[in-house]
This record gives sequence, structure tokens and C-alpha cells, in this order.
Amino acid sequence: MPASTSRPRKRVVLLGATGSIGENTLRVINAHRDKLELVGIAARANWGKLAAIAREHNVRHVGVFEDEAFRAARADASSFPPDTKIVGGLAGLVELSQLPEADIVLVAVVGTTGLEPALAALAAGKALALASKEILVLAGKFVMASARANHARLLPVDSEHNAVFQCLEGHRHEAVRRIILTASGGAFRDWPAERLAHVTPADALKHPNWAMGPKVTVDSATLANKGLELIEAQWLFGLQCDQCTTVLHPQSIVHSLVEFTDGALLAQLCPPSMTFPIQHALLHPERVNGVEAPLDFSRLIGLEFRPVDETRFPMLRLARHCMRIGGVAPAVFNAANEIAVAAFLAHRIPYLAIPRVVEQTLDTITNFEPGDLAAVLATDSEARRVATSRLA
Repeated sequence: MPASTSRPRKRVVLLGATGSIGENTLRVINAHRDKLELVGIAARANWGKLAAIAREHNVRHVGVFEDEAFRAARADASSFPPDTKIVGGLAGLVELSQLPEADIVLVAVVGTTGLEPALAALAAGKALALASKEILVLAGKFVMASARANHARLLPVDSEHNAVFQCLEGHRHEAVRRIILTASGGAFRDWPAERLAHVTPADALKHPNWAMGPKVTVDSATLANKGLELIEAQWLFGLQCDQCTTVLHPQSIVHSLVEFTDGALLAQLCPPSMTFPIQHALLHPERVNGVEAPLDFSRLIGLEFRPVDETRFPMLRLARHCMRIGGVAPAVFNAANEIAVAAFLAHRIPYLAIPRVVEQTLDTITNFEPGDLAAVLATDSEARRVATSRLA
């Protein structure tokens, strides 16, 4: 009898299981239970939803980041499968990232919380599927060094970086002239400039194409998200600043393009759903039927591209400045943006104050090349303090 050619299931740890990336990841896992097994999950505070996921997938390793929610989950342990180990705080996320039985760790927690768990996964030699772009913006130098030192795979989950990853496969690094990340333009792409002074958080959260969390949706409107993605791309693909650019593409169907030295362009296209890049990252290099229907070219599909006006989108200008000067500037940009966006969502500052807060913070903190991760984390804390002081 011939030997079986079936592959064992990949065992997945999902950090950020209750957010939008987490929900789409669960859709992918549910569609491919013969290929993927969920062995660990974590969330910031929504332990009730974690319990439901744990019961559905029989997950016995659960992490809850916030202390009060962790204590509540432990107090109601009967909501989880029998013998479930519930861990808390950052140490808990790190523990989950190094589960011996895990093959791949998908980090989808918001902000910089996922940095230490991501580094822990790489140190353990796990494949790392990265959906939290802030991790490479904050500490790309150290994350990429850890991936190389531990011979660990780093698989991008952001739709734009996943698209570049697919277009680059099989091509030599020196054959790449530039990469072009597409940007939808967010909720205010077509608004007259004078209306932006009156934007509300509710307006900013109405993204025309994507269903995402509040912070990243606001970042899409300011194009801070695209700035962070350009910085991330520089680290992921080993490129110079002038090799990373962006273009407005309202339809969000072309997710990125790669231009080669011979002038040829390769593009990756799919509907605007995160299930496509998530599935590609989790099952790579295997390709199977997707969760959602592909593009239907029997229907009219129009693809539009526009140059980005950095006067209208000053956050992109600031991000590109940080790319050029390097050092801790990208970490300062990221930290100040997180503070400013949170203040905007809380109705503490107007929409147009977001770039002002970020620029003032960048002007205040002296840039330098960090020698270790501790220096970056200290700068991140200082940037948050400075940005908070600039909210008034």
C-alpha cells in the first residue's frame, strides 16, 4: 500500500482572537479544519468570547491580557473546556507564543503589545504570521535579526505586504526596482478639504471598503496606516526608502504591485477581505479553495489609480520623513499616532490635530540609532508622554 501523502495539520496560536483579524482567522480555520488546528488563543479583555472560541475549537491554552478580565476568566473557569490553562498579562502572551506544540503564531493584537510575544515566537523557532504592523515599525531591526538568527519564517498578513510577498516569490532581490502599496484613501478620500475640520469619530469609522477595528480605520483615513506599512515593508523586504511608495486605489482590489528592473510590473488582486492574506500566510506554500468567492471578471470591474497628495495626507509625509532618517523616529511616529488617534476617538482633539500632535512629538524627541530593544521601548514611553502633553 502506498504511503499517505496527507500533511499533518498546522497548529496555530492566535493572539488577538476577538478582533477583526482574529474573527477572519477563525473563518479560515473553520473552513480548513483538515489543515489547521487552533491550539492557543488570547485577547485583551473579552474573555467571554475567548471562552466560546475555546469551546468550539477545544482549545486548552488561553491568555487574557488585562488583569481584571484575567481574574474574571479564572473565576469562571467552567466556561472553558475542562483542564484549560488560563494565563494573564504580557507574560501569558509570551508563554502562548512558545507553546511546544505550536507550529505558527499569528500576532494580531493592536499596537505594540505584540512585540515581546512576537520575539518570543521567533526565539522558539516558530513561524510568525504578522498582522500587527507596529511591531516592525517599533523594532524592525531587532525582529528581523531574531528571525534570521533563529531561522524562523516571517509571513506577512497585512493585505499589502502579503501581496508583495506573493509577487516577489521566485524573483531575485536585486531585480526589484520598487514596490507600490495601494491605499484606499479611507473615509474622507473624496471629501472637500474644508470639510475635514468638522470630521467626527463616527465619520472616520465609515471605511468604504474594509471592516476593521477603530484605530486602524482612523489610520486609513489619515493614511498613517500606509505610512506604517511603508516602514514595515522596508524591513520585511530589505528595501531602501525610495524603493517603497504608494498610490491611491479606491477599489482595494489590487493590493500591491512590484516593479522590476526591466520595467515589468506584477500585481496581486483579490476582493477586499482579510481572509485571503490570512489563508495564504497560514497555509503557505499550499493553495486551496478560499473562504470567499474570488473576483468575477464576467462582471464589470474598474480599476482606478491616483497619486497621493501629501499636503492632504500629512501623516504620510511624516512617515516618509521617519523612513529617511531611521533610528527611533518610526517608533516615535507610531507612539504619538496611537496617543493622538485615541484622543480623537475620545472626542478630546479634532481630526486635523492628529498630524500636529505627531509632528510636535517628532520635533521634541532627539533621534538616535538604538543599540538594544530597551532603548526603543524607553523612547516609545517618552514619545507617549510627550504626545499626551501636546493634546491640549
